[in-house]
Amino acid sequence: MPLDPAPHRPLRAARALLAPALVGALLALAGCEGGGGSGARDSIRAVGSSTVYPFAKLVSESFARSYPDFKSPLIESTGTGGGIQLFCSGVGADTPDIANASRRMKLSEFEKCQANGVEDIVEVQVGLDGIAFASKKGGIDLDLSPRIVYEALAASPYGREQTAETWADVDPSLPDVPILVYGPPSTSGTRDALKELVLEAGCDSDPAMEALKQSDPDRHQQVCTEVRSDGAYSDQGEQDNLIVQKIEANPRSVGVFGYSYLEENLDKVQGLPMNGLQPTYDNIASFDYPGARPLYLYVKKAHMRAIPGLSEYLQEWVRNWDKGGLLARGGLVASPPEERERNARKVDELFTLTREDLAGENAPAEDASAE
Repeated sequence: MPLDPAPHRPLRAARALLAPALVGALLALAGCEGGGGSGARDSIRAVGSSTVYPFAKLVSESFARSYPDFKSPLIESTGTGGGIQLFCSGVGADTPDIANASRRMKLSEFEKCQANGVEDIVEVQVGLDGIAFASKKGGIDLDLSPRIVYEALAASPYGREQTAETWADVDPSLPDVPILVYGPPSTSGTRDALKELVLEAGCDSDPAMEALKQSDPDRHQQVCTEVRSDGAYSDQGEQDNLIVQKIEANPRSVGVFGYSYLEENLDKVQGLPMNGLQPTYDNIASFDYPGARPLYLYVKKAHMRAIPGLSEYLQEWVRNWDKGGLLARGGLVASPPEERERNARKVDELFTLTREDLAGENAPAEDASAE
């Protein structure tokens, strides 16, 4: 759908009158010493998703080659939830310019940003990724579905006691080996996507759970997305490479991480099918694979003129996100052409995110545990 900036022009015009003063304050902050130790900052700082991290590093390296007069960006892997929390803490040189995210910003996070003075946020979809289930090459082979994953990993499947100890307990066609899944923590956007795209979909295969969503949304959220804590699911922190190492060491275990980590390690691990579909570039690009999801950058418009190279860094993403480009070669699935064009316009014209953009999509599915 075409991006129409017209409805937001009056608001942007009013804020434009304040922008020079705000930018001046930011520049003053960036150039002073003291003030709580914030000091000067003349390089870009991005925080957030471990899934987006390797792509952000690729763009940073390309940026450094294209613009040798600018300092290399500082990219930190803090997890999506943790990164957005830092991003929303305020404006100024002691706060990040960018939050990398492997899921869309939540309405509650947007409102926290607004309350802390982070008012103008530019949302950029940089590409697609998939939540890949994998095992060691030649290891356990599972034909998965959202229902199977939910019944194996839910703390209380369909509101009942979790009794499954082996994959065969979930489905007799699966191997009779203990369930052991290494995956991301609650602060991770990959964990959020796992819950929303796989666990909740599996839970809602039961008509009673669909009905519960209407009658008691909070209870539905708990029953459908809370992961068991008895050791069958093992949180590995914001370290997707560690998950690869864990499943490589144990051929009967399963790992959950972004598709790019699967592609990077195909000599060591194998993807497991979901609904009969392998986690491949084409299946993710078409959204046929159940775990396909978009990846995002969130940028403070107020920092655009205050932080040297920030505009050029965003343009470096645009130049490299086409199918066959640098990012695709690194494992990022390119968005459809019309989506790439739409987001290139966001970068060029700095259209800002609104509450209305987020309210319809994720307001009912807020989950404070992901923060």
